[in-house]
Amino acid sequence: MAYLWLKTAHMVLATVSISGFLLRGAGRLGGRSWVRRRWVRIAPHVIDTLFLVSGVTLAWILGASPLNTDWLAAKIAGLVAYILLGILAFRGRRRGLRVVSFVLALAAFGYVVLVAFSKRPGIWI
Repeated sequence: MAYLWLKTAHMVLATVSISGFLLRGAGRLGGRSWVRRRWVRIAPHVIDTLFLVSGVTLAWILGASPLNTDWLAAKIAGLVAYILLGILAFRGRRRGLRVVSFVLALAAFGYVVLVAFSKRPGIWI
């Protein structure tokens, strides 16, 4: 029962996280001032921390390790790519870099989701 609750929470947090990223990204690229508000900058960190903690806890419950579970290693690699590209999308100096980084960050998140559902790191195979 705890596993099912935690998995549901993890999926809800994933949805909230990517929705917030989309909204903030659109606001940033559109030059909106609300993206600079304190709560808009802090809330994603709280949500993403809960998201990460739920994921680590799920892996622990399953006994999965990225050292011996290829799909988990792929999810972690995708997550790192998403984070780094997200940083570029919000902090990049040039608009073109921000746009490309934003789109690639969304693709990385999509990859993580596809691997989560398929449990296969090579989703294109």
